[in-house]
Amino acid sequence: MDMADTKHAPHMGYGPDMDARAHERTYRGFIRFAEIGGAVVICHVLALAVGGAKHAWLSAIFGVVLSIAAGAVGAMAPSIGWRAPAAVAVLLILMLILY
Repeated sequence: MDMADTKHAPHMGYGPDMDARAHERTYRGFIRFAEIGGAVVICHVLALAVGGAKHAWLSAIFGVVLSIAAGAVGAMAPSIGWRAPAAVAVLLILMLILY
């Protein structure tokens, strides 16, 4: 079975009959997921720093659980988005400084 040849298609393979709104919605969803996921990963790294540098592993575990919950809230509420895990990141930075 041969793949579709788009090199000879008009409009670089993208025709007006394609669903541009669905493509844009998918792209925005991917970007939102990447932002929230990146913020949660930053929280996990900060939690590891709190646990490793300050030997406060219970606080680190609390930070990881809280960042996962904040990421879920951010994913469910598009208006909040990455701000929920960012707030947890600020909390973890304060833990890192004040412990």
